Amino acid sequence: MTTIQALVIGATQGLTELAPISSLGHGVILPALLGWGEIEKDPSYLPFMVALHLGTATALLLYFHRDWRALLTGFFLPALARKDPELSAARRLFFLLVAATIPAGLIGLLLEKKLRHLFSAPTLAALFLAVNGLVLIAAELLRRRSARRPALALEDLGFFRAFFIGIFQAAALLPGISRSGITMVGGLWSGLGHEASARFSFLLSMPIIGAAGVLEIPKLVRHGSPEAMRLAFLGGTMAFLMAWLTTFLLMRYFRSFEATRALVPFGLYCLLAGSVSLFFLR
Repeated sequence: MTTIQALVIGATQGLTELAPISSLGHGVILPALLGWGEIEKDPSYLPFMVALHLGTATALLLYFHRDWRALLTGFFLPALARKDPELSAARRLFFLLVAATIPAGLIGLLLEKKLRHLFSAPTLAALFLAVNGLVLIAAELLRRRSARRPALALEDLGFFRAFFIGIFQAAALLPGISRSGITMVGGLWSGLGHEASARFSFLLSMPIIGAAGVLEIPKLVRHGSPEAMRLAFLGGTMAFLMAWLTTFLLMRYFRSFEATRALVPFGLYCLLAGSVSLFFLR
């Protein structure tokens, strides 16, 4: 892997991880389209991708640092949370995130080896990317037809609905299915609005990304040379910068276009990108 390849893949990771267009799908498809397929055979490539995820996670942690400070304070200081309504709401949100993390965590542990080979199948990733686009479009169309009640506030989300969103997140273990997109679909179908769904999705990503880093970074250290570590640092830094910018823009986008079919443009992009990629990769 060259420096240019590391920076391009890092930038792609940062731009696509939080947008509902699948970073894993792009991470599998882009090297194949650019003729960089050989880097995917390197045993350090998957841990390198996880290093990029850690860059993204750092950006999320900084952007939502007030939320995470309140979440952790509410969890570790329950006596204080009982006296403070805001901390009490944050404590409840913490447990909602735990409930939503369980499905993807369990399925990931049980099926990790069976799913791993999909990361070297660009054609399959392109197909799933097109499917992701169809799901985003269909979710908005079905939601608009059935929406009769005002959107739920995130604080009013129940534990069953949080677990339901977590089941949706488990589908993102397939490259091409966007984690943020599919969890937003679950949030919308659970009664949340676009902004609340996006916020819940971004907060929910932290445990999954953090767990992946803990599991995979030792493999990067074990299999990677000093040069591989340097490239991982460069790629992770680029992913961090792009992820922070993307989060900033997406939160404002979903807040501004709350009442519209805000996921449809992303769905159209995924459908087009997946279809075009299938054509060139066949």
